[in-house]
Amino acid sequence: MNQASDVKEDRRYTKDHEWALVENGQLRVGISAFAVEQLGDITLVNWSVAPGESVKAGQVFGTIESVKTLSDLFAPVAGTVVELNGALENAPERVNEDCWQAGWMLLIAPTDPAAIEKLLAPAAYREHIASLDH
Repeated sequence: MNQASDVKEDRRYTKDHEWALVENGQLRVGISAFAVEQLGDITLVNWSVAPGESVKAGQVFGTIESVKTLSDLFAPVAGTVVELNGALENAPERVNEDCWQAGWMLLIAPTDPAAIEKLLAPAAYREHIASLDH
């Protein structure tokens, strides 16, 4: 599959391959299909934050481990953690199965809702992926 074609139009993206979807003024965050393909089979998702805690844009909010590597997860915007996807603790493979829905990571209430506009639009994220694909 061409990862650049598997980019959802309803989200914004980071260069670290997180996606952010606006839901009722909050941001649901996960990792893109490109990230999942790079990681391979995901074996563990850990969080270094808890609901109610504040995060800064770019702050590590956890790690994702796969058969290939261990990667940090970065908050796309500053805000307060509303919820973590607890289902991933016992079923990290949900990220491989459905990174766009069931495999989401956390829900953030952004400090500055306009910050989402600073993230990459789908077309810009496709260009970013293409630039990495040598």
